[in-house]
Amino acid sequence: MTHRKKWADLSPGTRRLLVLGMVVEGALKVAALVDLKRRPASQVRGSKAKWAVAVALANSAGLVPISYFVWGRRAEHLPGPAS
Repeated sequence: MTHRKKWADLSPGTRRLLVLGMVVEGALKVAALVDLKRRPASQVRGSKAKWAVAVALANSAGLVPISYFVWGRRAEHLPGPAS
């Protein structure tokens, strides 16, 4: 059998790094879900529901929310200068 380390067995530096990773991933997920909620479906590549499920449920070390921000959103069309 393999020995699994418990939280108390980890060094303080390792614990801080794990907590920081969890906070960063949580913040990315919240930001992606808020953006997804506010963004019209026409500006999302694919299904908003599928993106929401993937962002919320996938344990991805932040890769799914980052993927949403990079590839899941269509460019917003900003109005040009007034003529």
